Formats: sequence, structure tokens, C-alpha cells
Amino acid sequence: QVQLVESGGGLVQPGGSLRLSCAASGFDLASSAIGWFRQAPGKEREGVSYINPRDGITYYVDSVKGRFAISRDNAANTVYLQMNSLKPEDTAVYYCAMRWGGLVADIWYQGSRYAYWGQGTQVNVSP
Repeated sequence: QVQLVESGGGLVQPGGSLRLSCAASGFDLASSAIGWFRQAPGKEREGVSYINPRDGITYYVDSVKGRFAISRDNAANTVYLQMNSLKPEDTAVYYCAMRWGGLVADIWYQGSRYAYWGQGTQVNVSP
């Protein structure tokens, strides 16, 4: 049974950092691709970052480039999202999602491409 469990969210001041974790079970991380998405109140879900654990290819939405870093530990079956220089506009519920097989640069951010989703973790960036 595929399961994704996010953790690491919380309240942080602008300029601060958080590291989100996506613990995967029921499948081999190395055979999948993982995306991080977020949804703020009243806004559409947005693709934030992506990693193909098999070859390490990563993508980021422009608004987080240079601030966020996605990584994976295949042995621990966990994907991380290191978030630095956080801004109030990063406030959202963050979700990780999984699909079998990789995606190319122009479609990785489409949530419909992912089959499994975690329950989400709340990130609040506020003074």
C-alpha cells in the first residue's frame, strides 16, 4: 500500500528556514518521481519542486529557485524540501505526491500527473 507522510511544517518568521520531509512506504522510491505542491487559502494548487530519485533530475517553480532545495535519501525512502529565506507568500499547505516514472520539464508541475498524495503539512511564514 503506497503511503506518503509529510512532516516538518510549522510557524517561522520571514527569512527563516524549514525542512519538510516526505516519508514514503509501500514502494521503492528509486522507481518513482516525487513532486512537492502547495496550496494557499483561496489559491490554486501550485507545483513547487520535483525530483526523479533514480537520476536526480530536479525542477523548481521560478518563485522558489535559489531558496528551496529538493533532495532524496533512497535508502531511507524519504524526500526532503529544504526551504530557506522564507517569505509570507510561501505560506500554504505543502503536499508531496508520487508517480511511477519521470516527467519532463514542461509538465512536472501538473498535479494530475501524480497518482498518490500525502495529507499535507502546514507552513506559516509570519512575523
